Amino acid sequence: MGKVILITGASSGMGKESAKQLIAKGHTVYAVARRIEQMQDLAKLGGHPIKMDVTNEEEIDMVIRTIVDKEGKIDVLWNNAGYGLYGSVEDVPLGEARRQFEVNVFGMAAMAQKVAPYMRKAGQGTIINTSSMGGKMYFPMGAWYHASKHAVEGLSDCLRLELKPFNINVVILEPGFIATEFGSVLLDGFAKINKDSAYREMMGKIEEGTRKATVGNGSSKPSVISNTILKIVNSKRPKTRYRVGKFAKPMVWMRTYLGDRLFDKIVMSQM
Repeated sequence: MGKVILITGASSGMGKESAKQLIAKGHTVYAVARRIEQMQDLAKLGGHPIKMDVTNEEEIDMVIRTIVDKEGKIDVLWNNAGYGLYGSVEDVPLGEARRQFEVNVFGMAAMAQKVAPYMRKAGQGTIINTSSMGGKMYFPMGAWYHASKHAVEGLSDCLRLELKPFNINVVILEPGFIATEFGSVLLDGFAKINKDSAYREMMGKIEEGTRKATVGNGSSKPSVISNTILKIVNSKRPKTRYRVGKFAKPMVWMRTYLGDRLFDKIVMSQM
């Protein structure tokens, strides 16, 4: 039996690829993002694209009312919207840092707040929160992105315990390097930073590594994520975490077991 699924950040990459696969498997998929023009192909496949910004509470209310009025429920919420803000702590304006948290953390929290009452009433549901391997480790120039994903980890762990008595699953998705728009967004952000930055040399190394990760076998295909999402949706008792994609498992393993100084040394050896 198909489920009613709400996906944020569905206009490209992991979100769109997963939406296509879920629609093909007979699920009712509501795909939301700011760029609705990039989701018209989902409509042709049988999906339901809606324009929405996760930082706009009125738009969130409207979308959830629309779905519940039509479908009577929301079985799965996948909080996938987010982006990567890179640059040194010294260089990145705090306004941009706040925007990073508004999208990656508070937007996710707002979606969970609005959907949870309907799932509690139904006595079941699944909330999937997209974190990152970056929620468990770190690279230089990524302070605000990593801080936001560390926050997603903590928020999701607490939410899982709070919703467990109501038979609602909370699952954390921790992708590694995936071939999406993430790299181009990161590079666009670097381009806005003063070329005279004291961190220009280090930024250059990050830029070079990002470009390499976007070609050849540097990143996993989005299908590794869509296959994982399908597994979660179909599971009665999904795992609390799914770590998938290029480098996700080995990088988190190193961060967990090697200690701060050795991990720092490994990371900086690439700079």
